[in-house]
Amino acid sequence: MIDVDTNGSVRTVTFDRPEARNALTIDGLEALEAAIDGVDEPVIYLRGRGRAFSAGADLNEVAALEGNRDRAAEFARLGQRVARSIEDSPAVVVAGIDGPARGGGLELALACDVRVGTPDSTYGEPGVSFGLFGAWGGTVRLPRIIGEGDALEFALSGRSIDAAEARRMGLISRIEDEPRSVAEEITANAADALAALKRRIRDDGERATQERREARAFADLVAAHADDVDALLE
Repeated sequence: MIDVDTNGSVRTVTFDRPEARNALTIDGLEALEAAIDGVDEPVIYLRGRGRAFSAGADLNEVAALEGNRDRAAEFARLGQRVARSIEDSPAVVVAGIDGPARGGGLELALACDVRVGTPDSTYGEPGVSFGLFGAWGGTVRLPRIIGEGDALEFALSGRSIDAAEARRMGLISRIEDEPRSVAEEITANAADALAALKRRIRDDGERATQERREARAFADLVAAHADDVDALLE
């Protein structure tokens, strides 16, 4: 259900259930969390096998939650925990989105640091059309990434958008025929600088605290890369 492959500085994590458009079960979410945690590589590339990134939560599992509020809340909390593991990973996580990213699949992509779509990628939060909504942190991250107005219209309509509109909204940062090239591009940079930048940009402390942390991180990197800094002056 989740395939993991390491090649150099990139750990590739693949949703590997193409016959179900990479829909995620409880076991799949737990396997994804295990694939993200304890990573040694500086970059994780998250992708889907076949013709979809991920259709989100497996609807058979969602149907089995009917009438059981406790189990439904547990399922939501599991998805939220996995999304946080992506967001909090020391590695830079790049989502390479080809084909549909729907519901929980889109929410996991929102937790990634960089989202790159192919020209054939599409995006949607269709849960509202059958009386639900994504609950893996999407209502928190979506407005933060694309703004409240676009987030409300996108989520409330339940419509699907193409790569060009997703790029206009800021839902994805680039459109590439081969999204993995962006992950490879990022790995050309120093691993400690990548981790420090991610921590600083993700920092949600108040401004003065963020600035102090930023200064300390910069000083640490200058000390660690003194030879590289000297080379710039030659």
